[in-house]
Amino acid sequence: MEYIVVAIASLIAGVGTGLVGLSAATAMVPLLVVLCPTFGGEHGAYMATAIALASDILGSAVTTAVYAKNKNIDLKRGLIMLICIIGMCAIGSVAAFFTKQQVLGGFSLLLCVAIGIRFLVKPDSKEREPGEGNTGRLSAGQIALSLFFGLTIGFGTGYFGSGGGMMMLIVFTAMLGFDRKTAVGTSTFIMTFTALIASVSHILMEPTLLLEEWRYLLLAIVVATVASLISARLANKVNGRVVGLVTGALLLALGVTLVILHYIEYIPALLLSETLKTFGIWILCIAAAALVLIVLRFTVHIADYIFRKLLHMVAIFSILPLVLLTDMWLAAVASIGIFLVLIFIALRLIDTLPFYKRLFVEKRDHEVLFSFLALFAMFAVFLAVSWGLLRAPFIAVAAVMAWGPGDAMAAIVGRRLGKRKITGRLVEGTKTVEGTLAMAATSFTAVLLTLLFMTAIPWYIVLPASLLIGAACALVELFTLGGWDTVTVPTTAFALLLPLLLLV
Repeated sequence: MEYIVVAIASLIAGVGTGLVGLSAATAMVPLLVVLCPTFGGEHGAYMATAIALASDILGSAVTTAVYAKNKNIDLKRGLIMLICIIGMCAIGSVAAFFTKQQVLGGFSLLLCVAIGIRFLVKPDSKEREPGEGNTGRLSAGQIALSLFFGLTIGFGTGYFGSGGGMMMLIVFTAMLGFDRKTAVGTSTFIMTFTALIASVSHILMEPTLLLEEWRYLLLAIVVATVASLISARLANKVNGRVVGLVTGALLLALGVTLVILHYIEYIPALLLSETLKTFGIWILCIAAAALVLIVLRFTVHIADYIFRKLLHMVAIFSILPLVLLTDMWLAAVASIGIFLVLIFIALRLIDTLPFYKRLFVEKRDHEVLFSFLALFAMFAVFLAVSWGLLRAPFIAVAAVMAWGPGDAMAAIVGRRLGKRKITGRLVEGTKTVEGTLAMAATSFTAVLLTLLFMTAIPWYIVLPASLLIGAACALVELFTLGGWDTVTVPTTAFALLLPLLLLV
């Protein structure tokens, strides 16, 4: 079984190296540490890093050869980085031997997640325009940057065994003016030498690797090298954005899964089973509502702004089944966390497809993605505070309801019936008196119903409280700029709801 894990880890590592110049350890170390008992004991993470580094030697070498063949290497501008990184790599490798393996293993897991997010957020690093540093010579500032990052990346590569490829990619593209393919080719050329130095250093410090685990070492080298060669040839032909998005999705999903598996023994069995049950049913509710909207979108003529608000309503009302499905606030918050990861990956993979553009009408790039992230992250924070800390989940639900239905009604009434425009320096977009009043009335109604059904607070207290919250939400929405009413309105309602705790 461990040989299969090593083979899969090496395959993923080789693909990452060939496509985007990632260090093999980025994916290989967390997989080996979490799934292979051999690498879970004393110095286990150190040995896993040594194997990853060793597999990086030939993997980076064949990747370099492919990029060199396509003239995608620039050693002239990368020379300072090369010298600094090679010089510091061995020092970092020796320092890693004396570090607790929990630190190395935990860092490798988090780094895998972080790199996945980085590629999803910015899948294809863009080169600078001609004349902005892409002249064949480095400026004084670029020399200073090369020295600083060369020394730090070199030590980090030897110490952690991963992260060097991504960091070099960022420095080469964002600071030294390389295009993505040249940055990958140059970084893999440097990685060939850093991997050789660091792996030799690791093996000298832990000779058990050659004496007892040589089979894993050989398997990793062969698989990673072949995978690097094939993926490097593919990367020189495929659009860089596609490569970056796929790499980011795989690394993020892999990293999150491995973090869960690594720390699963610390998670109570009841919480784990409750989270899985809650998430499963909750996601089915969301999927069913979303499916209805998608069918309507392509079968019935619905105005774009109305569809947007229907989409918001599905998201807003999803907090109700989440609260009703479980008695454990941690299960609810964990379900939101899982959903955020999945929706982030899914939307980043499809947000350039024609289907996506027809389904969602965005005012700015990635608007739907960031709206979802902001909204559900707010759900998690509100539930953690109101339910986990204050034992009053009704506050989170009422705060969310104060915004969602009111915002939708304001848009519909404002467009259809709005005649009295509201203008001013602090008012963004087209706002009307009718739309603002509609939001106040709808927010009042939504908060009133939520409090009446979820609490035992007397109606004569709930009524004025709801009136106050509805009016406040309408005013906050009116004067919120940059589309941040998704956060400002519910937060205002949340704060105004807190005094009701005295009556519960």
